[in-house]
Amino acid sequence: MKKLREHLLIGFGNPLLDIVATVSNDLLSKYNLKRNDAILARQEHKTLYKDIREKFSATYTAGGSVQNTLRVCQWILQKPKIATIFGCVGKDNYAKILERRATEDGLNVRYQYTDNAPTGTCAVLITGDSRSLCAYLAAASHFTLEHIQKPENRQLLQKAEYFYISGFFLTVSLPSAMEVARHALKHNATFMMNLSAPFVSQQFKEHLMSVMPYVCVLFGNKEEAETFAREHNWDTKDVEEIGQRIASLPREDHKRERIVVITQSSQPVLLFQGNSIKDFPVQKLTPKQIVDTNGAGDAFVGGFLAQYIIKKPLDVCVDCGIWAAAQIIQQSGCTFKGKPTFRGKDFSARAAPQIFTLRNPRNLARCASLAIQVRLPVVKSTNGLS
Repeated sequence: MKKLREHLLIGFGNPLLDIVATVSNDLLSKYNLKRNDAILARQEHKTLYKDIREKFSATYTAGGSVQNTLRVCQWILQKPKIATIFGCVGKDNYAKILERRATEDGLNVRYQYTDNAPTGTCAVLITGDSRSLCAYLAAASHFTLEHIQKPENRQLLQKAEYFYISGFFLTVSLPSAMEVARHALKHNATFMMNLSAPFVSQQFKEHLMSVMPYVCVLFGNKEEAETFAREHNWDTKDVEEIGQRIASLPREDHKRERIVVITQSSQPVLLFQGNSIKDFPVQKLTPKQIVDTNGAGDAFVGGFLAQYIIKKPLDVCVDCGIWAAAQIIQQSGCTFKGKPTFRGKDFSARAAPQIFTLRNPRNLARCASLAIQVRLPVVKSTNGLS
């Protein structure tokens, strides 16, 4: 196991104050919002936050996808300042709340502050076991490359071995993302990214593909992967084929294979590396245990990274991600209580070969050249990641 040290992992994202409320389907319809989707606020959403405050009971929590992921990672590792968060906030009370919460959760906070906009917010709208996100980036969209280039921040980049950005961040500062990606390649560090939401592939395809050659580990869910494939005119909706094709996209770092991790709600998590595909059943939860699916995807990545940066096997990384998501689902917002209880499974003791599944029979011919074993699909659980 790798010895933990400060500043090992750096994340770049959009720090946002989450406004969380359980709402009606009518509210979603009024603002043209979809279940289990994430968008940037437009003019038509101008009165959304007012409606939430006046018509529903709302709570305010520290949010932002990358910040949530790093908070979960810190919680699992139980040692402060392993991870550093970069992002832009306003000079207001919301920013103070975000910084205080992030610091309490163990993060090293390196916000950029702007006078030109208030701290960003995100409406988290819960309907049943689904959630819809509508983000007003505000100050988050003012992040600049100059902040990274400050000497004190450059020193942090030199110390880090792992970098994680969200697809959302590409909409804010592509120059910053490219600077970090090139730095990671030059210094043999690991650059990781999340597809984040369908609109990133749809509206920022060029940004996404500018960064993709540098990506060593890519995360996304089924819908995001399918949208990525559609935007690239891949004539398939088969997630296993899509995952393999993403893993095979050109890479700047030819010394290692790209890892792709795709979550599928209650269906198994898919892990792609080289020509291999592996699936992992998610933890089964009862309907009563499911409180809030918001943040489950962020928590999965946080759990994965907590093991990945200490050089644990990929099996353990995915297992911890599944465990972390299951914990967050049982809380309101991306929050956690007490000390983590994840102990992992003894994957190293397995005598049996890894199990790969090809649910679509067409893949048998398509993947005939791959050195993989075909087994019966695992039994699907009823609840899990989102």
